[in-house]
Amino acid sequence: MFACADPQSLEKFDWLVCYLTSGKHVLFYQSFGVVLLLLAITAPVSLAFGFLGASAARSQITPLRWFGKGYTAIVRGVPDIAFFMFFVIALDQFFEYLRHKVKCPDWDLPIRQGSDFIVCAQAKLPLSTAPQWQHETYGFSLAVLTFAIVFGAFAANVLFGAMRSVPHAQLETAEAYGFSRRQTFWRIVVPQMWIYALPGLSNLWMILIKATPLLFLLGVEDIVYWARELGAAKQARFSDYPHGDWRLYYFAALLAFYLLLTRISEIVFARITRRLSHGQATAAGEKQRKAAA
Repeated sequence: MFACADPQSLEKFDWLVCYLTSGKHVLFYQSFGVVLLLLAITAPVSLAFGFLGASAARSQITPLRWFGKGYTAIVRGVPDIAFFMFFVIALDQFFEYLRHKVKCPDWDLPIRQGSDFIVCAQAKLPLSTAPQWQHETYGFSLAVLTFAIVFGAFAANVLFGAMRSVPHAQLETAEAYGFSRRQTFWRIVVPQMWIYALPGLSNLWMILIKATPLLFLLGVEDIVYWARELGAAKQARFSDYPHGDWRLYYFAALLAFYLLLTRISEIVFARITRRLSHGQATAAGEKQRKAAA
Protein backbone atom coordinates (compact mmCIF):
# COMPACT_ATOMS: atom_id res chain seq x y z
CA MET A 1 0.00 0.00 0.00
CA PHE A 2 1.02 3.64 -0.32
CA ALA A 3 0.44 6.83 1.60
CA CYS A 4 -1.08 9.99 0.15
CA ALA A 5 0.70 12.34 2.54
CA ASP A 6 3.03 13.70 -0.15
CA PRO A 7 1.33 13.60 -3.58
CA GLN A 8 4.38 15.11 -5.28
CA SER A 9 6.41 11.97 -4.57
CA LEU A 10 3.89 9.50 -5.97
CA GLU A 11 4.05 7.64 -9.25
CA LYS A 12 1.31 8.06 -11.86
CA PHE A 13 -1.02 5.25 -10.76
CA ASP A 14 -0.56 5.92 -7.06
CA TRP A 15 -1.04 9.64 -7.65
CA LEU A 16 -4.26 9.01 -9.56
CA VAL A 17 -5.63 6.72 -6.84
CA CYS A 18 -4.84 9.30 -4.15
CA TYR A 19 -6.35 12.04 -6.30
CA LEU A 20 -9.58 10.14 -6.89
CA THR A 21 -9.94 9.33 -3.17
CA SER A 22 -9.28 12.83 -1.87
CA GLY A 23 -11.77 14.59 0.38
CA LYS A 24 -13.29 16.68 -2.41
CA HIS A 25 -13.77 13.61 -4.57
CA VAL A 26 -15.62 11.91 -1.73
CA LEU A 27 -17.99 14.89 -1.73
CA PHE A 28 -18.26 14.53 -5.51
CA TYR A 29 -19.27 10.89 -5.16
CA GLN A 30 -21.76 11.78 -2.42
CA SER A 31 -23.33 14.37 -4.71
CA PHE A 32 -24.51 11.53 -6.98
CA GLY A 33 -26.44 10.27 -3.99
CA VAL A 34 -27.88 13.75 -3.49
CA VAL A 35 -29.21 13.74 -7.06
CA LEU A 36 -30.73 10.28 -6.67
CA LEU A 37 -32.25 11.25 -3.32
CA LEU A 38 -33.75 14.37 -4.90
CA LEU A 39 -35.34 12.25 -7.63
CA ALA A 40 -36.59 9.65 -5.14
CA ILE A 41 -38.30 12.29 -2.98
CA THR A 42 -39.39 14.76 -5.64
CA ALA A 43 -41.08 12.24 -7.95
CA PRO A 44 -43.77 11.05 -5.49
CA VAL A 45 -44.23 14.53 -3.99
CA SER A 46 -44.66 16.02 -7.48
CA LEU A 47 -47.11 13.27 -8.33
CA ALA A 48 -49.09 14.07 -5.18
CA PHE A 49 -49.12 17.78 -6.07
CA GLY A 50 -50.19 16.88 -9.58
CA PHE A 51 -52.98 14.60 -8.40
CA LEU A 52 -54.33 17.28 -6.05
CA GLY A 53 -54.06 19.91 -8.78
CA ALA A 54 -55.84 17.73 -11.34
CA SER A 55 -58.53 16.77 -8.85
CA ALA A 56 -59.05 20.43 -7.97
CA ALA A 57 -59.30 21.36 -11.65
CA ARG A 58 -62.12 18.79 -12.05
CA SER A 59 -63.96 19.93 -8.94
CA GLN A 60 -67.52 21.19 -9.11
CA ILE A 61 -66.62 23.81 -6.49
CA THR A 62 -65.78 26.91 -8.53
CA PRO A 63 -63.02 28.44 -6.32
CA LEU A 64 -61.31 25.07 -6.02
CA ARG A 65 -61.55 24.54 -9.77
CA TRP A 66 -60.07 27.98 -10.40
CA PHE A 67 -57.24 27.24 -8.00
CA GLY A 68 -56.39 23.93 -9.72
CA LYS A 69 -56.41 25.43 -13.19
CA GLY A 70 -54.59 28.57 -12.05
CA TYR A 71 -51.83 26.57 -10.36
CA THR A 72 -51.30 24.50 -13.49
CA ALA A 73 -51.37 27.45 -15.87
CA ILE A 74 -49.23 29.88 -13.86
CA VAL A 75 -46.43 27.52 -12.84
CA ARG A 76 -46.22 25.95 -16.31
CA GLY A 77 -46.07 29.41 -17.86
CA VAL A 78 -43.04 30.60 -15.88
CA PRO A 79 -39.58 29.49 -17.09
CA ASP A 80 -38.11 26.96 -14.70
CA ILE A 81 -34.87 28.84 -14.14
CA ALA A 82 -36.71 32.07 -13.32
CA PHE A 83 -39.07 30.25 -10.98
CA PHE A 84 -36.21 28.51 -9.17
CA MET A 85 -34.19 31.69 -8.71
CA PHE A 86 -37.17 33.71 -7.46
CA PHE A 87 -39.30 31.19 -5.59
CA VAL A 88 -36.59 29.80 -3.32
CA ILE A 89 -35.62 33.28 -2.13
CA ALA A 90 -39.26 34.27 -1.65
CA LEU A 91 -40.09 31.04 0.18
CA ASP A 92 -37.08 31.35 2.47
CA GLN A 93 -37.96 34.95 3.31
CA PHE A 94 -41.60 34.02 3.87
CA PHE A 95 -40.64 31.38 6.46
CA GLU A 96 -38.27 33.79 8.20
CA TYR A 97 -40.93 36.51 8.17
CA LEU A 98 -43.42 34.23 9.94
CA ARG A 99 -40.81 33.22 12.53
CA HIS A 100 -39.86 36.86 13.00
CA LYS A 101 -43.45 37.83 13.80
CA VAL A 102 -43.71 35.06 16.40
CA LYS A 103 -40.27 35.22 18.02
CA CYS A 104 -39.61 38.96 17.85
CA PRO A 105 -42.95 40.77 18.35
CA ASP A 106 -41.21 43.83 19.84
CA TRP A 107 -39.03 44.44 16.78
CA ASP A 108 -39.54 48.07 15.73
CA LEU A 109 -37.23 48.28 12.71
CA PRO A 110 -38.47 47.73 9.15
CA ILE A 111 -37.78 44.26 7.77
CA ARG A 112 -37.28 45.65 4.29
CA GLN A 113 -34.38 48.07 4.30
CA GLY A 114 -33.66 48.91 0.69
CA SER A 115 -32.71 45.67 -1.02
CA ASP A 116 -31.92 43.98 2.31
CA PHE A 117 -34.24 41.61 4.16
CA ILE A 118 -33.42 41.81 7.85
CA VAL A 119 -35.04 39.77 10.61
CA CYS A 120 -33.96 39.12 14.19
CA ALA A 121 -31.31 36.46 14.79
CA GLN A 122 -33.81 34.08 16.40
CA ALA A 123 -35.90 34.03 13.21
CA LYS A 124 -33.13 33.01 10.81
CA LEU A 125 -33.52 29.67 9.08
CA PRO A 126 -31.51 27.83 10.05
CA LEU A 127 -29.92 29.60 13.04
CA SER A 128 -26.39 30.86 12.55
CA THR A 129 -25.30 28.58 15.41
CA ALA A 130 -26.86 25.49 13.81
CA PRO A 131 -24.52 22.73 12.63
CA GLN A 132 -23.63 22.49 8.97
CA TRP A 133 -25.86 19.49 8.31
CA GLN A 134 -28.92 21.54 9.27
CA HIS A 135 -27.99 24.23 6.74
CA GLU A 136 -27.54 21.59 4.05
CA THR A 137 -30.77 19.80 4.96
CA TYR A 138 -32.73 23.06 4.92
CA GLY A 139 -31.35 24.01 1.50
CA PHE A 140 -32.08 20.55 0.15
CA SER A 141 -35.64 20.68 1.53
CA LEU A 142 -36.28 24.00 -0.20
CA ALA A 143 -34.95 22.49 -3.42
CA VAL A 144 -37.26 19.47 -3.12
CA LEU A 145 -40.29 21.69 -2.45
CA THR A 146 -39.44 23.94 -5.40
CA PHE A 147 -38.97 21.01 -7.78
CA ALA A 148 -42.18 19.41 -6.52
CA ILE A 149 -44.25 22.55 -7.09
CA VAL A 150 -42.88 23.07 -10.60
CA PHE A 151 -43.14 19.49 -11.80
CA GLY A 152 -46.36 19.00 -9.88
CA ALA A 153 -47.98 21.56 -12.17
CA PHE A 154 -46.90 19.59 -15.24
CA ALA A 155 -48.03 16.36 -13.61
CA ALA A 156 -51.41 17.96 -12.87
CA ASN A 157 -51.85 18.76 -16.55
CA VAL A 158 -50.95 15.18 -17.52
CA LEU A 159 -53.25 13.62 -14.93
CA PHE A 160 -56.11 15.96 -15.80
CA GLY A 161 -55.94 14.79 -19.41
CA ALA A 162 -55.63 11.16 -18.30
CA MET A 163 -58.74 11.46 -16.12
CA ARG A 164 -60.69 12.76 -19.08
CA SER A 165 -59.40 9.93 -21.28
CA VAL A 166 -61.11 7.19 -19.28
CA PRO A 167 -63.95 5.95 -21.54
CA HIS A 168 -67.09 7.91 -20.79
CA ALA A 169 -69.22 4.79 -21.23
CA GLN A 170 -67.67 3.34 -18.10
CA LEU A 171 -68.61 6.44 -16.12
CA GLU A 172 -72.17 6.16 -17.39
CA THR A 173 -72.26 2.49 -16.44
CA ALA A 174 -71.07 3.32 -12.93
CA GLU A 175 -73.77 5.96 -12.64
CA ALA A 176 -76.36 3.46 -13.83
CA TYR A 177 -75.28 1.05 -11.10
CA GLY A 178 -75.84 3.75 -8.51
CA PHE A 179 -72.25 4.85 -7.92
CA SER A 180 -71.87 8.31 -6.43
CA ARG A 181 -69.54 10.83 -8.06
CA ARG A 182 -66.92 10.10 -5.38
CA GLN A 183 -67.20 6.35 -5.84
CA THR A 184 -66.93 6.69 -9.61
CA PHE A 185 -63.81 8.81 -9.25
CA TRP A 186 -61.98 6.46 -6.89
CA ARG A 187 -63.16 3.12 -8.28
CA ILE A 188 -63.36 3.81 -12.01
CA VAL A 189 -61.36 6.92 -12.96
CA VAL A 190 -58.30 6.65 -10.68
CA PRO A 191 -57.49 2.96 -11.29
CA GLN A 192 -57.73 3.34 -15.08
CA MET A 193 -56.24 6.76 -15.66
CA TRP A 194 -52.64 5.64 -15.10
CA ILE A 195 -52.29 3.87 -18.43
CA TYR A 196 -53.27 7.12 -20.18
CA ALA A 197 -51.04 9.23 -17.92
CA LEU A 198 -47.96 7.03 -18.14
CA PRO A 199 -46.53 8.37 -21.45
CA GLY A 200 -46.72 11.94 -20.17
CA LEU A 201 -45.42 11.01 -16.72
CA SER A 202 -42.49 9.13 -18.23
CA ASN A 203 -41.54 12.18 -20.29
CA LEU A 204 -41.91 14.33 -17.19
CA TRP A 205 -39.60 11.99 -15.28
CA MET A 206 -36.96 12.32 -18.01
CA ILE A 207 -37.27 16.11 -17.86
CA LEU A 208 -36.91 15.97 -14.09
CA ILE A 209 -33.70 13.99 -14.46
CA LYS A 210 -32.32 16.57 -16.88
CA ALA A 211 -33.37 19.40 -14.53
CA THR A 212 -31.33 18.15 -11.57
CA PRO A 213 -28.30 20.31 -12.53
CA LEU A 214 -30.48 23.28 -11.51
CA LEU A 215 -29.69 22.26 -7.94
CA PHE A 216 -26.58 24.38 -8.32
CA LEU A 217 -28.79 27.47 -8.68
CA LEU A 218 -30.52 26.57 -5.41
CA GLY A 219 -27.31 26.51 -3.42
CA VAL A 220 -26.92 22.73 -3.32
CA GLU A 221 -23.50 21.37 -4.22
CA ASP A 222 -24.53 18.84 -6.85
CA ILE A 223 -22.58 16.78 -9.37
CA VAL A 224 -22.33 19.64 -11.86
CA TYR A 225 -20.86 21.94 -9.22
CA TRP A 226 -18.21 19.41 -8.25
CA ALA A 227 -17.45 18.51 -11.88
CA ARG A 228 -16.69 22.17 -12.59
CA GLU A 229 -14.79 22.57 -9.35
CA LEU A 230 -12.62 19.47 -9.69
CA GLY A 231 -12.20 19.58 -13.45
CA ALA A 232 -10.93 23.16 -13.64
CA ALA A 233 -7.19 23.63 -14.02
CA LYS A 234 -5.29 23.47 -10.71
CA GLN A 235 -1.86 24.91 -10.03
CA ALA A 236 0.59 23.49 -7.52
CA ARG A 237 0.36 26.69 -5.50
CA PHE A 238 -3.35 26.14 -4.80
CA SER A 239 -3.69 22.36 -4.86
CA ASP A 240 -1.91 19.23 -3.66
CA TYR A 241 -2.91 17.58 -6.94
CA PRO A 242 -2.13 20.06 -9.74
CA HIS A 243 -3.50 19.23 -13.18
CA GLY A 244 -4.71 20.85 -16.37
CA ASP A 245 -8.24 21.49 -17.51
CA TRP A 246 -9.93 18.11 -16.97
CA ARG A 247 -13.54 19.27 -17.19
CA LEU A 248 -14.04 17.22 -20.35
CA TYR A 249 -13.43 13.99 -18.40
CA TYR A 250 -15.66 14.98 -15.50
CA PHE A 251 -18.52 16.03 -17.73
CA ALA A 252 -18.09 12.86 -19.78
CA ALA A 253 -18.62 10.95 -16.52
CA LEU A 254 -21.80 12.97 -15.91
CA LEU A 255 -22.93 12.18 -19.46
CA ALA A 256 -22.49 8.46 -18.82
CA PHE A 257 -24.35 8.74 -15.51
CA TYR A 258 -27.35 10.52 -17.02
CA LEU A 259 -27.50 8.20 -20.04
CA LEU A 260 -27.41 5.16 -17.75
CA LEU A 261 -30.11 6.64 -15.53
CA THR A 262 -32.39 7.42 -18.48
CA ARG A 263 -31.84 3.96 -19.96
CA ILE A 264 -32.80 2.28 -16.70
CA SER A 265 -35.85 4.56 -16.54
CA GLU A 266 -36.92 3.53 -20.05
CA ILE A 267 -36.74 -0.15 -19.10
CA VAL A 268 -38.74 0.39 -15.92
CA PHE A 269 -41.43 2.43 -17.66
CA ALA A 270 -41.71 -0.16 -20.44
CA ARG A 271 -42.40 -2.86 -17.86
CA ILE A 272 -44.92 -0.67 -16.02
CA THR A 273 -46.69 0.07 -19.31
CA ARG A 274 -46.99 -3.64 -20.15
CA ARG A 275 -48.39 -4.34 -16.70
CA LEU A 276 -50.92 -1.49 -16.75
CA SER A 277 -52.01 -2.27 -20.32
CA HIS A 278 -53.29 -5.70 -19.34
CA GLY A 279 -57.05 -5.78 -19.87
CA GLN A 280 -57.27 -2.11 -20.89
CA ALA A 281 -59.13 -0.80 -23.92
CA THR A 282 -55.95 0.61 -25.46
CA ALA A 283 -53.75 -0.30 -28.41
CA ALA A 284 -51.24 -1.97 -26.08
CA GLY A 285 -54.01 -3.86 -24.30
CA GLU A 286 -55.45 -5.03 -27.61
CA LYS A 287 -52.02 -6.20 -28.70
CA GLN A 288 -51.70 -8.24 -25.52
CA ARG A 289 -55.12 -9.83 -26.06
CA LYS A 290 -54.23 -10.82 -29.65
CA ALA A 291 -50.90 -12.26 -28.52
CA ALA A 292 -52.63 -14.35 -25.84
CA ALA A 293 -55.33 -15.64 -28.27
